[in-house]
Amino acid sequence: MNDKTAYWLGLSDYDIETAKAMQKTGRYLYVGFMCHQVIEKALKAVIAKSCAEGEIPPKIHHLLKLADRAGLFEKMSQEQQAFIKELNPLNIEARYPEYKEKIAAELSAEICDTLIAGTEELLCWIKAQL
Repeated sequence: MNDKTAYWLGLSDYDIETAKAMQKTGRYLYVGFMCHQVIEKALKAVIAKSCAEGEIPPKIHHLLKLADRAGLFEKMSQEQQAFIKELNPLNIEARYPEYKEKIAAELSAEICDTLIAGTEELLCWIKAQL
């Protein structure tokens, strides 16, 4: 594993722990946000593996585009594809006031438990692809 890949995976591992900490404190909006970050950074780790020296993964947050760029979207099960589609809006929309309230109202402790479990499962699968 090269340094760039290890860097992105390290961030991803840190972010899953942050999602769990947010869950414990009831900050559900940020659980969703961090779960998105976990998968985004794991996908960037896969992309970084094949980047040329000095090149960095694209500065985008769209999980489907990153999964496609990593060559993983087509390899994912239908459940994994559905999950990544569910996570995708939790990054960008969580940043803007007009969406924040709506998303926060939709997230509960139970939903966040499911998000964290799904994120951990997908993270494990992505790491296995390396």
